[in-house]
Amino acid sequence: MKKKTILKMLVAVTALSGASAFAQMSEGPWMVRLRAVNINSSNSDATGYGLTVNNRTVPEVDISYFFNRNVALELMMMVPQEHTLYAQGVRLGTLEQAPPTLLLQYHFEVPSFRPYVGLGLNYTQYSSVRVPGFDIDKSSFGAALQVGVDIPVARNLYFNLDLKKLYMGVDVYQSSGFNVGAFKIDPVLFGLGLGLRF
Repeated sequence: MKKKTILKMLVAVTALSGASAFAQMSEGPWMVRLRAVNINSSNSDATGYGLTVNNRTVPEVDISYFFNRNVALELMMMVPQEHTLYAQGVRLGTLEQAPPTLLLQYHFEVPSFRPYVGLGLNYTQYSSVRVPGFDIDKSSFGAALQVGVDIPVARNLYFNLDLKKLYMGVDVYQSSGFNVGAFKIDPVLFGLGLGLRF
């Protein structure tokens, strides 16, 4: 009788453990977020021309994979965005940039919401550069920093607030090939949107 009772208890504990594990995994390891992102550039210029680019609000999508409850890898993507380049407030031309960014995140376990921090790398491609008399590097690598929070609104659905700092800089050249200095865009990206976990 005692052995049967112990066996039943073990079976019950195993079943409950399995159910608990299944509940924890029910969301799945993937998360996709769609955000509206405001790109606010720092515009640090060492060329002497007073270079700046305009700020923009653009759509952005990211895909995250959760290795466990706390650690995830996020890939941020957006279509190439056209920016206007100015010198001392005078329009010089336009360029397009696309900064895919890969971030390693840590998600904190807090009741009612899920804050996170991230650290990673962005690779920015510059294309369709139309700046008469000047040219720039066609790509750059830089660090990326991130803080954000996911707030549950429904099953597997989250409202997301996200703040990133991307380090993006290029060398600027005259048409003769002479390097006139570095221009750092270094934007802050503030985004809000929705995320789906599956």
